[in-house]
Amino acid sequence: MKAKLIMSGLAALGFMAGTSSVYAQDDAARDAIAERLAPVGQLCLQGQDCGTAAAPPSDSSSGGDIDGEGIYGNVCSACHESGAAGAPIRGDEEAWAERAEQGFATLLDHAINGIGAMPAKGGNPNLSDEEVEAAVAYMVEPVMEVPELSSGDEAAADDEASSDEGATDEAASEETAAAEGEEAATEEAMAANDDAASEEDAAASEEASGGSGLDGEALYASSGCVACHASGVAGSPKLGDSEAWAARLEKGADELYVSAINGIGAMPAKGGNPNLSDEEVMAVVDYMMAEAQ
Repeated sequence: MKAKLIMSGLAALGFMAGTSSVYAQDDAARDAIAERLAPVGQLCLQGQDCGTAAAPPSDSSSGGDIDGEGIYGNVCSACHESGAAGAPIRGDEEAWAERAEQGFATLLDHAINGIGAMPAKGGNPNLSDEEVEAAVAYMVEPVMEVPELSSGDEAAADDEASSDEGATDEAASEETAAAEGEEAATEEAMAANDDAASEEDAAASEEASGGSGLDGEALYASSGCVACHASGVAGSPKLGDSEAWAARLEKGADELYVSAINGIGAMPAKGGNPNLSDEEVMAVVDYMMAEAQ
């Protein structure tokens, strides 16, 4: 009897061991199959949280192309959307007909160097020739064929040159690190003085902008106002001409704000730049008034 019990127990143990082995083999097989069928990678789009897998930045986001439309909107549109001072309106084929016959290169030269009532670079000397080229290309695109712009090729060349100079700059930076460390103390002292001067300049700037905190001078240069008020186009009072501004200053700031925001005479509303807020227009007026006093 005991022998039978022992044999039965051994048989049961053998069966359980065999079953466990089968299950273990099945699990291992399933894992192996799952591993073989697993994707070789994971798609991770820029801006998604994908752990350590990050999509490399796109080359198109490097800012190599110049925003001609944006430059036109900030500078050129003041005259070329309203026709101020005889400027041809964008998209008006009749107004552009004779100009288009001169060719893109001639129009670009006129835009860079100025012609007639139009000042050089639309009155914004901070624009590069390439930026003016992009703005002109956008402006004349509806009325003539625009050649391939040079700015893209130059940007690519600049990127390549920058890459070549990278190693040299790195070596040079290591050599100058010690010298920069010695200059740090002097720079800190100068920074303290600069901070004090900056506070004074900020107070003066705030006073010139009517307390709004906006940079009226920068807005004047970039919004299109300079195109007319730097040269006196269409009878506009020149910046800093106290005599020309005398009668206007007597009207007071509030009336000048209204005229600048809503337009008056040959001057279109907001100087032809509808993207400006009322506060920005007021800051420009404050700057121009301060320069005339």
